[in-house]
Amino acid sequence: MPVLPGAEPFAADGGSVGVVLSHGFTATPRSVLPWAQHLAAAGYTVRLPLLPGHGTTWQDANRSTWQQWYASIREAYAELATRCDTVFAAGLSMGGTLVTRLAEEVDDLAGLILVNPSLATERFDAKFARYVGRLVPSRPGFGSDIKAPHEPTLGYDRTPIRAFASLQRLWRVTRADLHRITAPVLMFRSVEDHVVEPLSGRLLQRGTTSTTVREVLLENSYHVATMDHDAPLIFAATVDFIREHSEHRGISAHDDVASSAS
Repeated sequence: MPVLPGAEPFAADGGSVGVVLSHGFTATPRSVLPWAQHLAAAGYTVRLPLLPGHGTTWQDANRSTWQQWYASIREAYAELATRCDTVFAAGLSMGGTLVTRLAEEVDDLAGLILVNPSLATERFDAKFARYVGRLVPSRPGFGSDIKAPHEPTLGYDRTPIRAFASLQRLWRVTRADLHRITAPVLMFRSVEDHVVEPLSGRLLQRGTTSTTVREVLLENSYHVATMDHDAPLIFAATVDFIREHSEHRGISAHDDVASSAS
């Protein structure tokens, strides 16, 4: 199925430190593209795939599953692992869920950077998604939850219910294995988020018992914070986090940039 113009995946070849990024549910790489471009400009090797069922139509999303979305992220990680000495993973919303699952299954991941990751919802109607999806294929979407003036994110204006039910299954699998994460975690969370409730952040901190979770509150952004007022803070803090934990593995920021330049 044709991909919407501007919804294409992003890739950049840099130094020996790699970062796999993931966009969120019903969104496209556009929503995290500035983040990916900032990391590429810092000298990192970056992969930002377009998840199956996204960037086309919401009907296409209803024919996709969380296993397919995750396979796309796992494939991007596998490529980076062959090219780079150190690999980090980062994601927004459901993208944060997918890379969290990656951190549960990959022991050698150097670090995890999450922006408003989703692990659950308190919405009452969500409990019936797997039943409703058999009769009602979609419902009105959330739109672009961004406080600042912004360009289109190319997300769907409808929520595909069967795909959402698959996302719920991903939540359950991921929550059950949070204790397996050993990579350090940096989590950005918007104080005002109209898509993901604070519950998800609490569940992550409560369940991630084998590592540290550093939480940074975003005071001036809504859900898609990577395109909002606090985006520069996210980008700079991500680079600092990667440099800190790369140096722990014996790779200095200077060495990585020099490798990229060569």
